Amino acid sequence: MAPRPLRRWIFTALLTCTPPAFSADAYVAPLRPGPFTSETASFKQYQVPEWFRDAKFGIWSHWGPQAVPRAGDWYARNMYIEGHPQYQHHLQHYGHPSQTGYKDIIPLWHAERFDPDALMALYAKAGAKYFVSMAVHHDNFDLWNSRYHSWNAVNMGPHRDIVGVWQQAARKRGLAFGVSEHLGASYGWLATSHGQDKSGPLAGVPYDGANPAYQELYHPAHDEGLHDNLDNWYATSPAWHEEWFKRISDLLDSYQPDLLYTDGGLPFGAVGRTLIANYYNGNLAAHNGRLNAVYTHKSQGSGDFSDAGVLDVERGVLSGIHPQPWQTDTSIGDWFYSDGYKYKSTAEVIYMLADIVSKNGNLLLNVVQYADGSLPPESRKFLDEMAVWIGVNGEAIYGTRPWKVYGEGPTQHAGGAMNENGAYTAQDIRFTAKGNAVYAITLGQPSAEVVIQSLGKKARYAGAPIQSVRLLGHKAALTWTQRDDALVVKLPQPLPATQAAAFKIELSPPVRAANP
Repeated sequence: MAPRPLRRWIFTALLTCTPPAFSADAYVAPLRPGPFTSETASFKQYQVPEWFRDAKFGIWSHWGPQAVPRAGDWYARNMYIEGHPQYQHHLQHYGHPSQTGYKDIIPLWHAERFDPDALMALYAKAGAKYFVSMAVHHDNFDLWNSRYHSWNAVNMGPHRDIVGVWQQAARKRGLAFGVSEHLGASYGWLATSHGQDKSGPLAGVPYDGANPAYQELYHPAHDEGLHDNLDNWYATSPAWHEEWFKRISDLLDSYQPDLLYTDGGLPFGAVGRTLIANYYNGNLAAHNGRLNAVYTHKSQGSGDFSDAGVLDVERGVLSGIHPQPWQTDTSIGDWFYSDGYKYKSTAEVIYMLADIVSKNGNLLLNVVQYADGSLPPESRKFLDEMAVWIGVNGEAIYGTRPWKVYGEGPTQHAGGAMNENGAYTAQDIRFTAKGNAVYAITLGQPSAEVVIQSLGKKARYAGAPIQSVRLLGHKAALTWTQRDDALVVKLPQPLPATQAAAFKIELSPPVRAANP
């Protein structure tokens, strides 16, 4: 994940990028038999599996050695940029990066309080239907027992197969299991480790990334890289494409995840398409010809992979109902633990979830962890509060599909990545549909009554008469009136859940959902 000032630039670039041209000596990845190939056209047959469409809410562990300094996201890169706040933090706490570098942070990650089973119990209770383990960040450190990379969590740091124990915990709880890979950009992202101060007493002294003894972690010296700007995201080196392919293939073969997330567009053209073809073909073989695999990526509009897999929007939403299932990924705090970072409230997460689901999307939420594996108080508070709300209102979320319109209300919120802060009110309402019911979720806590204009007798989206109206979590009958201009529902006190109310509105004949 990118630091805040750079993120919008990255995603503008990712959404409009053109896959690089490949030379005759480009790496040719081996293809496994099956209906999917490295040809873009073969992915036209892909259909998002129903488990993902029904799940709606997943929790992500975006966690690793970069949590150790307690200084936030992109630490392994920014600690090598002279003058950057994370560079200053590193100087103060660990020393100069020419001597004490990121390689010296990794052994400090012990994960001594990490209890995946206890955490997964909390995540399931809070409503997660799938769980995603980060497998490798841009820092080039694998969190599994990697066959092709010795810098991994089994060999050093916690000396545990982090991905493996997360997988076991998720399976025990009946959650679908996913992995996220951020490796494709690492080759350029870590190029800052090969730099040097431009001023001061150590000007000109190379950082530790320039030491050939550590090139497996920091990559060999090369001319491609982000350095102090964002001039490219994916390197063109065929050797790097081969390494990426082998390591991510090893990850997929070892853990057979239900979902794979890439932090960016599909990497490396035909090499990336071959990896996803192998993933899909292998999943088909393992499930007797039924494809259960989901690939999420940020390739919207690139022309290379936009009709396959699931579009992912980082820290943002879409402006309307999307014809295909999609996903928002975000975090309740910084991506890696950061002292003093402002966390989202439970209400903010609930409003995001309702808005996203109403538009045919899923929410994947990172729940921040300390380096030792335990939860900060903000994370635990969220999980406890979310468990209460979803326990009452989950019926309006899980297994639903978009209705004729995603919602109504006074608040206008533009879609797009890095744009997630909607100042919603109780008059903002989001709709979902299931069976013969429309669900109306308020993006705020209403007081005396709720007025739903889209369900008036003469409203544009009306058509079927209302048979009943029920407030989820409330057993007694409600007083309601369907006027020409709106459905008006009188509220009982107290409400069964704080933050937001959800109504089940049964129609006859059965409600007609939107095309998605």
